[in-house]
Amino acid sequence: MTSDPWLHIVGIGEDGLDGLVPATRAIVEAAEVILGGDRHHQLAANPGAERIAWPSPFDAMIETIRGLRGRRAVVLVTGDPLWFSVGARIGRAIAPSEIVYHPQLSAFQLAAARMGWSLADVETLTVHGRPVEQMIAFIQPDARLLILTTGAETPAQIARFLAQRGFGASRMTVLAAMGGKEEARFDGLAETWDHVVPPFNTLAVECIAAPDAALMPRVPGLDDELFQSDGTMTKREVRAVTLAKLMPMRGALLWDIGTGCGSVAIEWMRAARYARAIGIEPRADRRAMAAANALALGVPHLRLIDGEAPEVLAGLDAPDAIFIGGGLTDEVFEVAFAALRPLGRMVANAVTLESEAVLLTLHKKYGGQLSKISVQRAEPVGRLTGWRPQMPVTQWSLIKR
Repeated sequence: MTSDPWLHIVGIGEDGLDGLVPATRAIVEAAEVILGGDRHHQLAANPGAERIAWPSPFDAMIETIRGLRGRRAVVLVTGDPLWFSVGARIGRAIAPSEIVYHPQLSAFQLAAARMGWSLADVETLTVHGRPVEQMIAFIQPDARLLILTTGAETPAQIARFLAQRGFGASRMTVLAAMGGKEEARFDGLAETWDHVVPPFNTLAVECIAAPDAALMPRVPGLDDELFQSDGTMTKREVRAVTLAKLMPMRGALLWDIGTGCGSVAIEWMRAARYARAIGIEPRADRRAMAAANALALGVPHLRLIDGEAPEVLAGLDAPDAIFIGGGLTDEVFEVAFAALRPLGRMVANAVTLESEAVLLTLHKKYGGQLSKISVQRAEPVGRLTGWRPQMPVTQWSLIKR
């Protein structure tokens, strides 16, 4: 049964009620109960409404809102309720037919206007309440970034990330209280950033690379030297081919069985927005390296599990792709493939004759593509240069139909 809308989620800016269109302002002024943060309540005066602050823990928010059904209820948020805002989370828990959204100009739109940047040509990010390290994946030469920050300390943290990677000349601008009487702007360079800024702010970054800057494109195939490793890892060229077969997609989940230093899982997460990965690795030292690599390369949400397949696979979210880089057996494949979602991609690499024999058997039974990948790198031979071959890799891949 479809319910009539009873919940209004209203975006509000620094200009408060004055910035709302008349119809939206009338809804706020007529509300029986208003839920929002302290700042939102200050921006929207309504002496007659009951006021509710964001609940603690924040996860209790949905039940709090559901308890308002039957009343004239308003939830106040900043800017656009559906752009990196709590409105999307509420919409996943409460039927859209019960909600009316009232968007206001977002911080991204205001910041782009202040900077004179086209929104179509910038990356819009949020680290608000999230690990700041996740912006590292977007540091590219000439990139323009608009970032919703966590607080007053966030711009300095991002300045350090930029400087450490050879982007110290990047121009940074902090914009605070945009559209309000207290609007403020702070400009500087990442390498010399020392401003004290208000806690609620938006950061604009124009990335400028030095000649020796670390180049870390989101296209798979990062330099092996960017990863902490004990030498056992999927090397750059093979990793790029492997990721091409795994096909990273927005929000998709990868199981990386035998993750080692995490190189495949990390590049999977970097390659597509909101891509997720679970790395399964029985060795604590390798899990520690994978965690450090994930943090350094901008994917701090990599989940690492202590254990061996197939035992630890039970109960995990169904994956969109599976990579088996170590520990391949018939049983591991059968359990993993059964969990793989329709149209899921399976890729297994082997360097030993024993593992290759398993791949040949599976290929005969299930089909797919079987490839031999051979890579040679030029290295010094005395005063001259010669080709040094890497161990050849047999790769089997298939799509679950």
